[in-house]
Amino acid sequence: MALAHIAPWAGLIGLIGLAGLAGIRCPVTSTQPGAAIRLLGLLGLAGLAGFWIDGAGAMGAFGALGLWNHQSPKLAIWGRLGWAGLAGLPFALGAMT
Repeated sequence: MALAHIAPWAGLIGLIGLAGLAGIRCPVTSTQPGAAIRLLGLLGLAGLAGFWIDGAGAMGAFGALGLWNHQSPKLAIWGRLGWAGLAGLPFALGAMT
């Protein structure tokens, strides 16, 4: 199965979620739209499943969504990369069945 071969490397995608920590130092202003998507940054905690499920650590990339629509263009790019957390869903769902 192809997923079994890429699972150890897919978890590395979750490192993108560490960019969400930049939101602590430079928070998004409350007037910026997209607050609902920024709350999805909490899904980055699902990346902790990567300790038990190979490849599910990629869901940690959702943590970068906390930078969604940031006023700084450089940080906003990292916020868009948060959607890479979708790569971990097949691994997590496969482990549930």
